[in-house]
Amino acid sequence: MRAILFDRDGTLIDDLPYNNDAKHVRPRPGARIVLDRLRAAGIPIGVITNQSGVARGLITLRELSEVNARVEELLGPFDVWEICVHGPADGCACRKPAPGMVLSAAARLGVRPADCVVIGDAERDVAAARAAGARGVLMTSDLESAVRMANFLR
Repeated sequence: MRAILFDRDGTLIDDLPYNNDAKHVRPRPGARIVLDRLRAAGIPIGVITNQSGVARGLITLRELSEVNARVEELLGPFDVWEICVHGPADGCACRKPAPGMVLSAAARLGVRPADCVVIGDAERDVAAARAAGARGVLMTSDLESAVRMANFLR
């Protein structure tokens, strides 16, 4: 069994730094189509996202929850969500590029980290994958191309 873990901002939705308003959530072009194809193929999918705006006091946990609910409303359900709300200086094991969220998501999905692919728009996403023993794919154009690179869609 294999799984794909996606970064949220800049990968699944437009990157609006410290977005605290669900009305501003905009899916990346083609994201819903790609995710629906993965779901139809029975591939578990999850989200791993750094949300330091919480630690910085720029977004509340309630607002974060509302934004994530809007993501699911627009893009469909995910099998797992892993969210790091720590700031860069907090030294946590979950904030990408640390492997914590990848390891936790894999465990919750019942797969080995080596059976996961992490797709993101930043080098820290690929570094988190590498640190966890997963495969990382840096999204350089569109989401479908990145998923194809991971050999999940033909």
